[in-house]
Amino acid sequence: MFQYLIIGITYAFAAVVQPGPFQVFLLNQVLSKGWKRTLPAAFGPLISDIPVIIITLFLLNNFPHKIIPLIQAAGGFFLLWLAYNSYKTWMNYSSDIIDLHSGQTTLMKAVIVNLLNPNPYVGWSLILGPLFLKGWNQTPANGIILVASFYITLVSGMIATIVIFGTTGKLSSKINKSLIGISAIALACFGIYELISAVIIK
Repeated sequence: MFQYLIIGITYAFAAVVQPGPFQVFLLNQVLSKGWKRTLPAAFGPLISDIPVIIITLFLLNNFPHKIIPLIQAAGGFFLLWLAYNSYKTWMNYSSDIIDLHSGQTTLMKAVIVNLLNPNPYVGWSLILGPLFLKGWNQTPANGIILVASFYITLVSGMIATIVIFGTTGKLSSKINKSLIGISAIALACFGIYELISAVIIK
């Protein structure tokens, strides 16, 4: 049970600290509407991910059992790829990675990009979905803990990002770089765990 808690927190933490369309959307909202009015947007994934979760779990649940370890292994390699990209971001980090003041991205464009963002589909298809089914088959509590820890950490992290940016006007470059470095290590460990788990899965 504990491992599903750690996995959910780890994957969500990595999603929060990596620069991406949703983070840009949130920070643009802070600039245009203020951090207090932007806070509800942090709960967006709780709504937008519902159809993704339903469709993904339905498909995975109807796949032959022998295919699940292959999907999980693919998820492990995907996590290692994310870890490598995080490492490159950490090595070449610049405070201008997310430069909202000079960017041309409009709020509507950011919303559209977020709606079309493949990350939730990839994440649930290769990582969270197989892990959820594996945990649920062991005991429903494992699946519930995985999902709950992931979304609690994700939403809490987004709220913290909104508040910090809204109250200080910027995010500390040193802290950001450190968090990205930590996420690279966490993703690499998570990816290795997934590959090992795919080999020994029953």
